[in-house]
Amino acid sequence: MVFRAPSAIALLLGSVVVSGCASTYYQALENVGIEKRDLLVRRVDNARDAQAGAQEEFKDALTQYRELVNFDGGDLAATYDRLSKQYAKLEGEANVVRSRIDSIENVGSALFREWRQELNDYSSADLRRRSEQQLRDTEARYEQVLSAMNAAADRMDPVMEVFEDQVLFLKHNLNARAIAGLDAELAQIETRVDALIREMDRAIAEAEAFIAAMPAS
Repeated sequence: MVFRAPSAIALLLGSVVVSGCASTYYQALENVGIEKRDLLVRRVDNARDAQAGAQEEFKDALTQYRELVNFDGGDLAATYDRLSKQYAKLEGEANVVRSRIDSIENVGSALFREWRQELNDYSSADLRRRSEQQLRDTEARYEQVLSAMNAAADRMDPVMEVFEDQVLFLKHNLNARAIAGLDAELAQIETRVDALIREMDRAIAEAEAFIAAMPAS
């Protein structure tokens, strides 16, 4: 279920978030009919979209790097500027990915903590066992998607570092000799970006499987 809050609700929730009280925030959501489970699905969906967006930015950064490596006349400064701007986009997308993962962890921990506590409220042993099994299954799928997303996020850092090094070096050494030296790094960057893309594909697939497995409200 993908929830999009009306503006009035969004303003209310925004004021609650500013207060810094997560439990009050989730209670406010529940008061307007949004359960933690629905919020978790929405956040996994958003994180999946962020991973897909970051994928494209990393691919574009590799394209811009190749353009510099293969530079053969024209405006060198403009070619470098495109790579520099693309690196800035990468930073932004990477931050979004990490933020979305954090938001999944926040609501996930609240959901499963509440779920475990509510098991004690059952009078029917059969219903309690069924709910407990559902909890275990959901938590296992949750851990699986979270692990895949964190693995992909962790792979971003070494790739970002390589791009950052090249952008910083070229900033003060923008000449034909420096450009010629970029070729030595191209194979390493291609390998790392390819591995990152595969890891992100896995994270996206896990997110889609998690969303599909969650029962509709």
